[in-house]
Order: sequence, then structure tokens, then C-alpha cells
Amino acid sequence: MQLIEGGICAAKGFTAGGVHCGIRKSRTKKDISLIYSEVPASCAAVYTTNLVKGAPLVVTKEHLADGRAQAVICNSGNANTCNANGIEIAEGMADLAASRLGISPSDVVVASTGVIGEPMTLEPIAAGMDALISSLYADGSADAAEGIMTTDTIRKEVAVEFTLGGKTCRLGGIAKGSGMIHPNMATMLVFITTDAAIAPDMLQKALSGDIAGTFNMVSVDGDTSTNDMVVVLANGLAGNELITAEGEDFSAFMKALNTVTVRLCRLIAGDGEGATKLLECQVTGAASLPDARKVAKSVICSSLLKAAMFGADANWGRVLCAIGYSGVPLDVTLIDVAFRSNAGKISVCKGGAGVPFSEDTAKAILSEKEITIDVSLNQGSASATAWGCDLTYDYVKINGDYRT
Repeated sequence: MQLIEGGICAAKGFTAGGVHCGIRKSRTKKDISLIYSEVPASCAAVYTTNLVKGAPLVVTKEHLADGRAQAVICNSGNANTCNANGIEIAEGMADLAASRLGISPSDVVVASTGVIGEPMTLEPIAAGMDALISSLYADGSADAAEGIMTTDTIRKEVAVEFTLGGKTCRLGGIAKGSGMIHPNMATMLVFITTDAAIAPDMLQKALSGDIAGTFNMVSVDGDTSTNDMVVVLANGLAGNELITAEGEDFSAFMKALNTVTVRLCRLIAGDGEGATKLLECQVTGAASLPDARKVAKSVICSSLLKAAMFGADANWGRVLCAIGYSGVPLDVTLIDVAFRSNAGKISVCKGGAGVPFSEDTAKAILSEKEITIDVSLNQGSASATAWGCDLTYDYVKINGDYRT
């Protein structure tokens, strides 16, 4: 297993691209992306749990009923959610892409991100389709990643190379996510491609099993989006024996998938709207895995803790507070807490009570770009990790006029 370049184009048979078609006012920002597999692929997806769902999710669910897809089209700048003509627009996007690619519209995944409830037409997408098709190329991952960005400040791309049955396989992904991100499915848009051969049902099993400990453990602001979607396409061009059941190859595939998803989680959390720091909460010693996950998410979601981390304030009481309302039955007198970063590690709580520590040392540790909050529950052997970011003045500025 090794990290490689290429993002969603690292795997054999995939091309991608992105252009500005006119959905967004700024002509300097790409606003539509396309991912294409030269052959039909197994496809799996997970979707937001928000009862208000964007029209693209409704259409994509129908298209993936057979577990197959060959292309993904995604626009930014307009979420195509709560629009009277939303289904028509989403189906129209699939039709436009399919007709130019020579495939069935039912083999096209459709996604959108941006402002909710904003009127939308197919005109700019239709007008930009020639340019979008022409933008497809083997090194197009970066352009596709840029085309799905909204308030993101960085492109999010990851890829790995691994082996299955002696065959070299690749798996890569791109993601967008900066605000309106909270656990309860996937919390953002993520597109993953691989040339590994895996049956649709096993691909779905792999994805559904992975997100519980990855994308569902990310939170920026506590808001679960209406358009969240994670999609994986596997075209089998690596030539490995088709994975149809659990076993050594399935485990290796799961490890590759998890390597990519964890890195995307960190990129998303670290790029939270207005964020200056990536926060990681590592919980150990829980009585069960669900308990560990609940505690880790509770800590990372605390607005008070997030604000303290912005100010490099070692206010460990806010960690204990978040643990206390997590809903997990605990013996508080057993809990230890420490803060850690590249500047060092400092213990701030032992047995549920404060311990003497240097405020200057703590401030230096919490002034780093990446901070780990170590929580030892000392009540079992289960562990979990969650990712988030600090809460800054800029978060309010960004969302105060997001639409206008």
C-alpha cells in the first residue's frame, strides 16, 4: 500500500475534467465536473439522512438500483434542492452527459452542491457541455476537484496503489466539504474510483462499513447537508479476480478504501469554513465501539471546545462537559484527558480532575495547525477517532452572507 498521485484518475480507465459553464457568477471558478469510466463499473453510494434531500440524490438512487454506473456529473453553486423543477434538472443533467458520452442516462450519477432553494435551469449546463466533454483527460482529477468546490479553500484529492491477488490496483478520490458538515451519513460530496474488480453488493458492503468510522466521524458545524453523497465506482480494469465474498482480497480492498477515506476526512475537517486548526479526538478505553464513537463525536462537536481551540486555551473542562452529555454511561472519576500536537503533549486531567500544568506549554501545543485531544475513558478496550476544526470569527462572516 502506498500513496500515489492522480486522485480519481489514478485508476485505469478513468478520465475527469471540470469547467466554468455559468452557474456561478465568477468566471474564474469552475462550476461543473465530470468523471468517466471507459467501461461500465460496479457502483455503490451512501446518502444524507436529512429528510430534505436534493433532487440529484433522488435521481441517483434510481440510477444505481442495478449497482452499475459509468459517469458522474456534479455542479457547484446551486444545490438543486427544494426546487419545483429539481428532478427535471437532475435528469436533464444525466441526459446531457449520457448523450455526449454515448451511454445510458441510467448509468450517470448526478450530484449538486451550493445554495439551497435557488432557481436553476439547464441552460448553462447545456451550453457548457461541449467544453465539459472536451475537458476529460487522464490527468483531470484536479480540475474535477476544483469544479465541485464551494467555500472550500483547497482541492481535496487522495490516491493509493495496492495489490489484489498479485494484480496492481489503484483507488483514488476527490471530495468537497467545508461547511454544513456533521455526522449522519457522509457529510459532504465524495467521489471515489478504483480499477479493482468487486461485485456491486460487496462494494456497497465495503462503503457502508467504512463510513461509520470515517465520514460519520467528521463535523464542522453540526449541520447535516441536504445533498451529502459518497459514491464509489469500480471498473475492474486492474484484472484481479472479482471480489464476491469476504476474505483476504476484500480485507485488502477495505484497507485501501479506508486509507483514502481517512485522509479525505482530515482534509475536509481541516478545511472547515473559517477554520485555522484541524482537531482530532482519539478516544480509548471505552466499554464498546458505539460508546467510543459517541464520546469522540460529542467532543469534536462542542462549540465551546472548538472556540477554546481557536484561542489556544487549554480549557479541558469543556472536554469533560462534552463527554458528560454524550449519552454514554461513564464513571467520570476514571477519565484522563491530554492535548497533543507537533509541539508536544500535556496532561490536563487525571481521574476526572484537573492536574497542574504549564499554561505557556499548553498554549504552545494548542497553537499548532493540527491538535489531538486524547481521551482515555479507562472503562474498556474500544477506541474511536473523530475529526473537526476550531470555531472562528470567519465562520460567521462566511455564513452571514453565503447566499448574497
